[in-house]
Amino acid sequence: MASLIEHLIKLTDHRDRDLLELTLSKALIDLVPIQRVLVSKVVSEEGVKRWMDVTVLDARGGGKVVDPLRVDFQTLPMLEDNRDRLHCIQRRERVEIAWAGEDGPRITYLPLFADPVADVEGVLEIHSASALLDEQLMVIADVSRVFRNMYRLLAYSDRDALTGLLNRKSLDDTFYSAVLEELGEMQDAAAEARQIVLAAGQERRHRVPPNYWLGTICVDNFGTINDHHGHLIAEEVLLLVARIMNNTFRTYDRLYRFGGSSSRC
Repeated sequence: MASLIEHLIKLTDHRDRDLLELTLSKALIDLVPIQRVLVSKVVSEEGVKRWMDVTVLDARGGGKVVDPLRVDFQTLPMLEDNRDRLHCIQRRERVEIAWAGEDGPRITYLPLFADPVADVEGVLEIHSASALLDEQLMVIADVSRVFRNMYRLLAYSDRDALTGLLNRKSLDDTFYSAVLEELGEMQDAAAEARQIVLAAGQERRHRVPPNYWLGTICVDNFGTINDHHGHLIAEEVLLLVARIMNNTFRTYDRLYRFGGSSSRC
């Protein structure tokens, strides 16, 4: 079993925010006697907010990591469907539910972030056979704090300082990862086609491909605005466009500022 220090090293060794929740879950399963841990985030689409369990891990083995691009938003539960989670993020405090007697199993909800980070909200949901001891809660708090620090650090390094949108570096990394994933899935599909012979009446199972799309937005006459009204007004235009984009697109859509200080894209 890895020590606390080893798990902290793993958390701080990441350069990809998408892997942090899984690393956090593995650390808690390893360090604290719990049965299951879930990391659930609030996602929205057209003003409607729902729960998405991005990571689920069981102490006996098994679990899942969800890719938002492969999830049907309409199938996700509404925030009101789990009021204990909702109370946790609304109150910013721990919520503990004893669902089979005072000495029985517990579900403990902890806010993933003390304050919203880049408009991200979430809950750490922990299932245990009994009430967690103070020292166990302290371990969870310490590991969660390291997780939050790393999340903030990576979020800051991935974002444009002016608009708060993801920056060019983040776009390059995401595009590169998507290409590698696509190539890997093509190779896996080819290998399955060579090796699998379907029996009579057997149903073929298909992989669900990720739903990638890419679009660009340019501000008309941005150069003229910059020349006639100055950099401050031009920056206000970029901030307004970024705000409209953030209010229009879904939570898990990735919005980037592609250009530099004088670019309109």
